Amino acid sequence: MKKLIAVSLLSLTALAAQAKDIVDTAVGAGNFKTLATALQAAGLVDTLKGPGPFTVFAPTDAAFAKVPKADLDALLKDKAKLTAVLTYHVVPGKVMAKDVKAGKVKTVQGSELTVSTSGGVMVDNAKVTATDIAADNGVIHVIDSVIMPK
Repeated sequence: MKKLIAVSLLSLTALAAQAKDIVDTAVGAGNFKTLATALQAAGLVDTLKGPGPFTVFAPTDAAFAKVPKADLDALLKDKAKLTAVLTYHVVPGKVMAKDVKAGKVKTVQGSELTVSTSGGVMVDNAKVTATDIAADNGVIHVIDSVIMPK
């Protein structure tokens, strides 16, 4: 019985250690350093650590590297514009890959992005390269470009 309780406690501890919010999950992945920096600069870390659920189309460091350095530096210094760009990457609710449908989707930023599903999933002009990275307050889908609100 003691052994069973010890194993159960270890399992619960491991489960608690695995449960991470979207920000911690992205940081832990290692290829979202620029996104993490941008979220911090925009003051959005606490929001994405909140209860959600959120679906985040997360650009990798390589995606941010496609943005000209001067433009990225200017964006990181303009909190209002940065917030608009980052919240354009977030959709309310938890949308798993199997539930994605082509069409317009309203973002947290307020405008709509376009999802297409022919020949792979695209979000505006960004290709979804990995899906269903689960977090305890939503899900992350990895994209290869930074998308900009219209």
